[in-house]
Amino acid sequence: MDAEAWDERYADTELVWGLEPNRFVRAQCERLPIGRAVDLACGEGRNALWLARMGWKALGLDFSAVAIQRAQALTEKERPATAARLTWQVADVTTTPIKQGAYDLALISYLHLSPDQNAAVFRSAVRGLAPRGRLIVVGHDRRNLREGVSGPQDESRLYDAETIREVLADFPDIVVELGETVTRPTDQGDALDTLVRARRLPLG
Repeated sequence: MDAEAWDERYADTELVWGLEPNRFVRAQCERLPIGRAVDLACGEGRNALWLARMGWKALGLDFSAVAIQRAQALTEKERPATAARLTWQVADVTTTPIKQGAYDLALISYLHLSPDQNAAVFRSAVRGLAPRGRLIVVGHDRRNLREGVSGPQDESRLYDAETIREVLADFPDIVVELGETVTRPTDQGDALDTLVRARRLPLG
């Protein structure tokens, strides 16, 4: 789907993904030291909004202008201190460079592109990490196509932890702390997701 198609999808639904952060994002991030975060392909901003409520300074990027407008509208309903920690930008994460070494957390949540595009976004996110910064990736697992429910039906766009590990292996200062397939209950049954957590080593 291109940006125009996503604009139409967001415009047709009150909140496509709801207000609550993704369960795996919450579990992986709720105990991290608070800092600066970038949410790549943030949609309507549910994860970045939650991070800002926790005290993070968060930048949300998405190529859908409608999604960013929704995120901005939600921000206006937050406490002033929370709103002040949020920045939103209409941007294509496959081509927009991320400021190198600027973030303590880079988040990629259910971004499903071609394999080359996915790998490029993973690399961009890693370059954006400060020393000790974390990368969190969550998305529909390849096994979900046969063993789970919902999600993209093009297997080439689905995730598996080993493929992401291979991409991250290009960075000698990146340690993969977690890479596994996890189960996410839904109204239609259990979905299978890939969850990866990686960390940039401290300098020296």
